[in-house]
Amino acid sequence: MNSKAIAAFSATLFLLGFFPVPAIPTPKKASIATGKPITFLVAAGLVIAWALTGPIFHYSDTWQLVINTGTTIVTFLMVFLIQNTQNRDSVAMQIKLDELLRAVKGAHTAMANLEDLTEEELDQFKAHYAKLAEEAKATLEDAAESLEDAAEDTMPGKPTRAG
Repeated sequence: MNSKAIAAFSATLFLLGFFPVPAIPTPKKASIATGKPITFLVAAGLVIAWALTGPIFHYSDTWQLVINTGTTIVTFLMVFLIQNTQNRDSVAMQIKLDELLRAVKGAHTAMANLEDLTEEELDQFKAHYAKLAEEAKATLEDAAESLEDAAEDTMPGKPTRAG
């Protein structure tokens, strides 16, 4: 049998289900695996092994290319893995916050879909709540000043104000 016939035969067996489909790790499983201490130890061991082989390969360009290529590929893949993990975490956090908004009596449930708004709409919300925060701050400052005045007025032995 030539190589084309073997490839065709193997493909036929694969399509008929005689060979299992190789399991491709999901991003969630991959992120869990890459976050384990053993993964760091394996990576560190590979770097140490690479460094120790330097004298054997006379620190050649190919020797350097091996680590450069390997780290570039890993970095490229990790960028997408990290982004996927952050997206999942962000969606989960948003769902939890939405549930809290719905569960708290008096909360503005219009806030539950802020992530879907345009930049202009978000700026309007931000300005509105910044104004509310300033008003609340002014109210607190007035209340604190009133409390200080009341405390000073009720202190025994305090001279009265001339005014």
